[in-house]
Amino acid sequence: MSHKAWMKTVPTENCDVLMTFPDTTDDHTLLWLLNHIRLGIPELIVQVRHHKHTRVYAFFVTATYESLLRGADEIGLRKPVKAEFGGGMRSFSCEEDYIYENIENELYFFPSQERQNIIRYWLENLRAKQGESLHNIHFLEGQPIIPELAARGVIQQIFPLHEQRILKRLMKSWVQAVCEAQPLGKVLRGVMRGGLGVLTPLTPPLAPTDEICDYFGVKIAMYFAWLGFYTSAMVYPAVFGSILYTFTESDQTSQDICCVVFAIFNVIWATLFLEEWKRRGAEFAYKWGTLDTPPESIEEPRPQFRGIKRISPVTSAEEFYYPPWKRLLFQCLVSLPVCLTCLSIVFLLMLGCFQLQEFVLSIQELPRIIRFLPKIVLAVIVTACDEVYKKIAYWLNDMGAW
Repeated sequence: MSHKAWMKTVPTENCDVLMTFPDTTDDHTLLWLLNHIRLGIPELIVQVRHHKHTRVYAFFVTATYESLLRGADEIGLRKPVKAEFGGGMRSFSCEEDYIYENIENELYFFPSQERQNIIRYWLENLRAKQGESLHNIHFLEGQPIIPELAARGVIQQIFPLHEQRILKRLMKSWVQAVCEAQPLGKVLRGVMRGGLGVLTPLTPPLAPTDEICDYFGVKIAMYFAWLGFYTSAMVYPAVFGSILYTFTESDQTSQDICCVVFAIFNVIWATLFLEEWKRRGAEFAYKWGTLDTPPESIEEPRPQFRGIKRISPVTSAEEFYYPPWKRLLFQCLVSLPVCLTCLSIVFLLMLGCFQLQEFVLSIQELPRIIRFLPKIVLAVIVTACDEVYKKIAYWLNDMGAW
């Protein structure tokens, strides 16, 4: 089943994250994983469903509002604070949940992408105990279970579901809208208050709302904010260049002068564009609560990573460690020779195809269609090499960091 097929056949109100399995998955695997999720992550609600035509099993994962509040506290999710408590953005805390805007409204306090991020955080942090195994998969102590199963193909897909109601609204207010502002909300304009540099909105936010940010998250919203700003800013050099081109004479001197003028204009425009975007981007970042957030936490290593357990000298947390000298030894003795061999094979094959093409073209009596034979052979070789080298690259990547 494709993403779109699952999205169309399942109501998304009772499911935030969907986990599907191959049709060859046995009951023992499903029950083993279901039991680990329910015992290890009691906050989640998991429903098992079976598609009778494709024989595919799926886990429909969601959580209650109270569980999501605890999850937001656990990951430090930043949420807007009510004006009477100082406004701005603050990491969520269950102990002071009354200070956050819309806390009373279960339907709107967590946008869909925040719900999905909390659930994904729980799923990715389901850890294996010492000596646990599933069939021929042996987990290391503390290793994330679900990413490992996804990498081994036991779990086919893990993805969030769309909400058709919001997508239709975005289609009208964003995709199909012509000459209208993107639904990114108003950029916050503020004044200095109390000498502490606290931004206070001059006016309450007006339509359009932050539909893109609420649905897709800050990173995608920031990208489209930049794209819209860049597109608008390109109007100035386009108009100025068109006017300059219109009034430019045909002689070389006039064209040289216009080129110099346009170059100077572009230098000034680029400088103003960058400075204005820094200001605009900072305003969006403050508005969406990412201006003063620390860098992204260190992600878990990929599931195939192997090493010895140790205490990190940087974070003081347990981690899997692989000695750099072993990695360097593998790169010099295995990775480098394999890469050079692959490059040599590609070079010789391409050289052979070129020689074959010259030989075919030198024979005038051959039919016209035969003259395309070297190109067809080259296309087949490139396709085959691409598949083979992809497998080799995956193998080198997996082995090179063990």
